[in-house]
Amino acid sequence: MTELVAAIARSLVDEPDAVSVTEETENGGTVIKLKVAPDDMGKVIGKQGRIAKAIRTVVKAAATKAGAKVTVEIV
Repeated sequence: MTELVAAIARSLVDEPDAVSVTEETENGGTVIKLKVAPDDMGKVIGKQGRIAKAIRTVVKAAATKAGAKVTVEIV
């Protein structure tokens, strides 16, 4: 899942080298934390959070197919 989030984020931002994705286990599920450059934060979140919501939807669909519980946090 981390590779999926990283690939999506790198395609959206101006500084793809600044994209950092980490994975942690919390409360029986997995939390994927996405960090980008401060200037690229708006591109990852999008207007009214639409892009962030789309990223979370894609990851949730992939996680459901794999039988896992995954959430995405943008830090």
